[in-house]
This record gives sequence, C-alpha cells and structure tokens, in this order.
Amino acid sequence: MKTNSIKIKIKISPYRKAFLAANATFLVLFACICLLPFVNLLAISLSSAEAVDAGDVGFFPIDPTLNAYNYLLKNDDFFRAFGWSILRVVLGTAVSLIVITLAAYPLSKSGRRFKGRGFYTIFFTVTMFFSGGLIPTFMVITGIGLDDTIWALILPTAMNAWNMVLLINFFRQVPAQMEEAAMLEGAGNLRILVSIYLPVSLPALATVILFTAVQHWNNWFDGVIYMSPKRMPLQSYIYNMINEINLLLQGEQTAENQELLESLPGKTLRSAQIFIAMLPIMLVYPFAQKFFVKGLVMGSVKE
Repeated sequence: MKTNSIKIKIKISPYRKAFLAANATFLVLFACICLLPFVNLLAISLSSAEAVDAGDVGFFPIDPTLNAYNYLLKNDDFFRAFGWSILRVVLGTAVSLIVITLAAYPLSKSGRRFKGRGFYTIFFTVTMFFSGGLIPTFMVITGIGLDDTIWALILPTAMNAWNMVLLINFFRQVPAQMEEAAMLEGAGNLRILVSIYLPVSLPALATVILFTAVQHWNNWFDGVIYMSPKRMPLQSYIYNMINEINLLLQGEQTAENQELLESLPGKTLRSAQIFIAMLPIMLVYPFAQKFFVKGLVMGSVKE
C-alpha cells in the first residue's frame, strides 16, 4: 500500500531572508568580539616574556613556549587553590541544590494546600533586592566560627531566591494528575518529590546547577575576607597575586620592591593562570547549553 506524502514548501520573502542573513552575521561578529580577549590571553600565555613585555603579542603567540604552563605544573600553591575551588563548587552546588529544591517544592503548591505560602514567598524573594550588608554578614560568619573554613564560602549563598523562583515555576508545570496518582498509592511528599518532580525537572535542575557552579567558581571576594592564604580558592588566589603586583608597581620603586616584583609571576604566567581558571566553566557550557536554554525558558513562564 502506497501512501502519498505531501511536501509543503514555505516561501520566505526576500526581506525575511535579508533579516536572517543580517542577524546571523551580527551574531557571528558579536561572538568573535567576545572570543577575541580569550584568544589574546591564550596567545600571551604561550608567548615569550620578552615579546609580552614589548607589547608585540596580539592574537597569535610570538616565540611560542610552554614555560608558563610547565611552571604551573610545579606550583603547589596554584593547585592547592584549584583544589579548594573544586571542593567549593562541588559541595556548594550540592548544598544549594538541596536547599533550593526543598524550598521550591512546597512553595509551588497552591495557597489552599500550603497555608502561609504567600508570606514565605515574600520572605525569600525580598532577599533578591535587599541584603544584610557586608559588615553584619562578616560579623555573623566570624562570630559563629565559620571563618577560614569551607562553610564560610558555602552557607551564606546556599539559598538563591532567583534560582528558587525558576524551580517553582518549573514544578508548577508538572501535571497534578501524576501527584494525585502517587498519593493514592500511599506516597508521601518526599517520595513524590524524588520520584516524580525531580526526574521530570532535569532541565531546570541543570540550569540551577550551572548558575550555582558558575557563581561559586567565579566568586573571589568572600575567599579574600574569610580565608587564610593557604585556603583561598583559585579566583581569590589570582586576585591577591595580581593585586600585590599592582600595589608594588604603584608604590615607591625601592630595591626591596624590585626584588619582590622579580619573585612574583610575570604577565605570561598570570595569563596562563587566568586561562586555566576559566577553562573548566568554558568546557561545561557547551554540554549544558541544551538543558540550560530549555530550563531557563520553561522555568521563567508563570501560568
């Protein structure tokens, strides 16, 4: 038995074609503009110190060398800071995901099922616009003895109201019939959350995980004020190193300062450190993009 397939051709107007071509050209150019600083950074890290100091390096390495990366492989302080960043991202993302999920699930229910839902929603969302301030936060962290521990970097940012709202809106799109059927089978709220809501909410969870991981990886300020030099995460370590060099350059050029400057890493090594610090997040984004876009779009729609 033969079936006749009908092919539908959609005619695109010349104006539409021109718009699509201009839009694609603009996005490609914009992507290149965003990419060029990273290319320059990589070129500097692979160039000789003489070429970098002379300002000759553009987008291609001059006198290519791997000296900076070879030095980093022997730098215990750099990899110690890298390890603290990995620990912070893994532990911080896990804690944040648990806290946000446990808050978003009950707040996704109607006011009839969860009394006081409106109050708790306002209680959390007000933190998106107001905070306690740096000094009170510092006093709390040091007062309860969390300074110079990994928890000083994790607990203050464990609840992110924006990610919670994203997850709430995604949970509301889960069909109510699935939850009702599970209740009839005797499942409790925790079982419903783990067995029904979380499996169908993977795009939203991937988005929250990505946002949280990037936030922990890029954050440097709390590591500077709460952690000792031996326990600083990578971004704080790089900030301290660059800031120390800038302070020495701006100060009086004494013999002691010159000796300290010579002992600190040059532009080539600093560029290599910064490039390696960016690399993990740059590698994660392409794989998480599919879930990221879907979770962000669906979680931003409120019925």
